[in-house]
Amino acid sequence: MNLTNLSVIMKISVKRGEQALQEIEIEFKNLLERDEYNNLVAHYMNDLEPIRQVNYYFETNDFRLKQQGAALRIREKTDAYVATLKQPVENGLLETHDTLTEEQFKAWCQDEITLGDNIRQQLNAIGIEESDIRYKGQLTTYRYERQDHDIILVLDYSDYNGMTDYELEVEAPSMDQGQAYFHNLLSQFNIPERHTPNKIARFFQSVN
Repeated sequence: MNLTNLSVIMKISVKRGEQALQEIEIEFKNLLERDEYNNLVAHYMNDLEPIRQVNYYFETNDFRLKQQGAALRIREKTDAYVATLKQPVENGLLETHDTLTEEQFKAWCQDEITLGDNIRQQLNAIGIEESDIRYKGQLTTYRYERQDHDIILVLDYSDYNGMTDYELEVEAPSMDQGQAYFHNLLSQFNIPERHTPNKIARFFQSVN
């Protein structure tokens, strides 16, 4: 599975430690033009304020994570910091998480990286040590999110490396339900379906 080529992603989130937890998320993504984004915000989100979240991206200098189809980030949201390693698996995307303190987060951004047990185990299995990893930059997203029955509708406006983009995301409990909702929405607002690399792929494209 190529992380840069997906508009539909099945996620499996894993937490080790106190309790093993697996969660499958099905996501449909589509890049938007600015006017398309504004129309959707006005229609669905006009009573909401966006939530700011910042993704901090990490790689080896020789892009060994990318070569494995993997990606590593820290997400900052409401003063909480979570490191996430994404790895391709059959028919899905494996996400492994570790929670960081603010001090640990700041150290990571100075290339003083201490991996949590969950992510260390996954990286060691593919031959990557914490000393190999370097901070590469950040992407800031302003996110609108609304629940519509079993569907979560997300609108993102992101800034990174002098670039701006707009994105629609539909999260659903099943592939059929998500696909129907997603295509209905695009048809209703006359939005063409577009190739949509994920955020980390778009970030690294902007620095190449």
